[in-house]
Amino acid sequence: MKKQLIAGLIGSALLPLTLLPMTANAADYVIDTQGAHASIQFKVNHLGYSFVAGRFNDFGGNFSYNADKITDSKVNVSINTTSVDSNHAERDKHLRGSDFLNTGKFPKAEFTSTGVEDKGNGQIVLNGNLTLNGVTKPIAIDAEFIGEGKDPWGGYRAGFAGTTEFAMKDFGIKMDLGPASANVTLDLIVEGIKQ
Repeated sequence: MKKQLIAGLIGSALLPLTLLPMTANAADYVIDTQGAHASIQFKVNHLGYSFVAGRFNDFGGNFSYNADKITDSKVNVSINTTSVDSNHAERDKHLRGSDFLNTGKFPKAEFTSTGVEDKGNGQIVLNGNLTLNGVTKPIAIDAEFIGEGKDPWGGYRAGFAGTTEFAMKDFGIKMDLGPASANVTLDLIVEGIKQ
């Protein structure tokens, strides 16, 4: 009886320790596109004189994040490439065509993270695979943690901003706009709602 009592007391004392890892797990978030608190914008140098800028209006995704172990974070984003919008209807038609995004054949682009590097002070590098125009290649996104906390509607949110640049030809984009316009820059703002 005494042994059972001691075992019970030890078990009760250890119970909180077994629960600790559960509270340290990454939380899951859905990217808040419905509230327009996220965006994917792009820019391409135009002939070395200026930039053509635009965005994708239709995308979605999720991420997991744990401030205590940032390297465990994960991100998945899917983009409807037919939603490309450069504020010019004829140009957008061209961007959807086979010279660029080839949306008739590949209406979706996807990013799936493969790892996160914690650079400190809220700076991270998000490594992953981008599938665009039917081609999958690794890219790195330089990102910054903006903040997290409760929102006015009873939810909990976390947000990041990031940027990456890659050569269009690496993703099978045929159009040659000259050396000044070979790369595209993506600027990302992601705010997620904790699930």
